Amino acid sequence: DSMSFRRAVRLVCGLAGGSAVLVAAAAAADARGTFGDAGSRESPRKWTSLAVLHAAQTWTSGNQHTVPPSGNAWDHNWDKREPLSLVNTRKKEEKQGNSGDLSAELDSNKPKATRHILLVRHSQYNLNGSGDKERTLTALGRQQAELTGQRLAELGLKYDVLIHSTMMRATETAQIISKYLPGVEKVSCDLLREGAPIEPVPPVGHWKPEAVQYHEDGARIEAAFRRYIHRADAKQKEDSYEIIVCHANVIRYFVCRALQFPPEGWLRMGLNNGSITWLTIRPSGRVALRTLGDSGFMPPDKLTRS
Repeated sequence: DSMSFRRAVRLVCGLAGGSAVLVAAAAAADARGTFGDAGSRESPRKWTSLAVLHAAQTWTSGNQHTVPPSGNAWDHNWDKREPLSLVNTRKKEEKQGNSGDLSAELDSNKPKATRHILLVRHSQYNLNGSGDKERTLTALGRQQAELTGQRLAELGLKYDVLIHSTMMRATETAQIISKYLPGVEKVSCDLLREGAPIEPVPPVGHWKPEAVQYHEDGARIEAAFRRYIHRADAKQKEDSYEIIVCHANVIRYFVCRALQFPPEGWLRMGLNNGSITWLTIRPSGRVALRTLGDSGFMPPDKLTRS
């Protein structure tokens, strides 16, 4: 009855925390009945205390609790900089009998610093420009870049470099940001220009580049990923903080690749203009996404995505 159901839910709340919310929702749905393949209404399930507790338990395999299978394992050598892969194969064979020599060489190739990469999407720009040179920042876009520059300065990080796409909107955004980061070297790069990295899944009807564009842009953007997104070199002694000002498609693709998510899912993410996406790459090669499209430092009336 309803009294026993409520007691069961209270018990689950004490044992399983937030899982009880899901259980209660499932119980309510079953209390209303479900529809089978033929559309006939099935009889409601009676939710006893035991049934509720069972539904709140984690997925199990045998007698051990674990999480459900979630796909492929992590590739530790995703950036081709895993120390063992950098040791010459012939040297490894020669030193099989001398573990000390091999250990020393592995240590010399082992990264010791963490790289922090802050990916900034350019600010709002003039969509009506006939070419890249005319697609300059709007008045609001310049305000957004000012706010982003202020935010980066307020973080108090020791930035090593500011890299930006050579497209006008990214160049102008980087120029404004650099005013707040005196002494930080500014470098431009054609590889970071906007483009179509890979055909998105699921497809969208309002944006359908030609296959040749995916072929050409995809290779270039992948080359940019390999140049900038990787663990630190073994010679790097201190943690680094690098800013890359580029474009939404490039950033979304970088995030998917760095986290080893299916890159075809890049278009499922949205990024505001002037937002900051923060990737951290540990010496082990592990990658963490600290923020995705952070624009909380901007007033609501300054937020745009165009």
